Amino acid sequence: MSRCVLKKLDLNLFLVFDTIYKERNLTEAAKILAITQPAVSNALSRLRRVFNDELFVRTSKGMLPTPVADGIAQNVTMALGMLNASVLEREEFVPTQAERTYHFSMTDLAEAVLLPRLFPYFEKHAPGLGLQSYYTKRHELVRALARGELDFAIDVPLIEDSQIAHQSLMRDQYVCATRPDHPLSGDQLTLESYLEYPHIHVSSRRKGLGQVDMALLRQQQERKIQLRVQHYRVATEVLRETDLILTAPRFLAEQFELSIQPLPFDMPPLDLHLYWHRQSDSDPSHRWLRETLLRLFPGNRPVADGE
Repeated sequence: MSRCVLKKLDLNLFLVFDTIYKERNLTEAAKILAITQPAVSNALSRLRRVFNDELFVRTSKGMLPTPVADGIAQNVTMALGMLNASVLEREEFVPTQAERTYHFSMTDLAEAVLLPRLFPYFEKHAPGLGLQSYYTKRHELVRALARGELDFAIDVPLIEDSQIAHQSLMRDQYVCATRPDHPLSGDQLTLESYLEYPHIHVSSRRKGLGQVDMALLRQQQERKIQLRVQHYRVATEVLRETDLILTAPRFLAEQFELSIQPLPFDMPPLDLHLYWHRQSDSDPSHRWLRETLLRLFPGNRPVADGE
């Protein structure tokens, strides 16, 4: 497309294109753009004439992009992001005066990592800031970040998409945790004694193996899972009153004053990454929170504010 063509083209059409591409629905696109649906349809018709292509085809699953639309979508999103960044970069972000709410996708484990450390920092340095946390399924994260429904996600390093930036937030070793007066407390933990007692498995999924089970399978071993729950907090409460065993990140076991012993087998550490959409790179408020988080959690064990 030459500069001559761009001179005759309403650049707002690309904003409409980008919104339809993300939403796959004309009605939803109209709501987000705060215009009528006929206006969205008219903009799409003009775009179709410019590109000599349907761009989107109506199906039972929504407005699906054609190969031409897929081919230009990333460039359009990046161009709009650069324009938005040019405006945002002129804005000043003052944490002590700012008022906004960030939206995070986190598991309960990520909440246990982040919130006890971040909110005291907010209270001291940015009292007008808030946060909403809820879990978004991994296959929906990229779209939710692109649509602005999420500001950030904290997850294991399994999300790969050129639109998404990420950085390691925290790494920590898993340990065996029990109540302080458990029969195994004080003894050197062996694989045999670890497997002798029933275990608690924490997972949001209804079934399936966890990282602990995969590590044991590599040694042709299997543990007995007597209780499966969704949240670590509940697991620790059960742990205090039973002989069950919990395998958890060290920082979490330390928070609940449990008896801790090294695992008697090799297991990869917990690795949590902070994810955000590249279109937010130059947003001053996003940049401030990213830098704050990476300062509070310098890639390994969390550190106290001011360290």
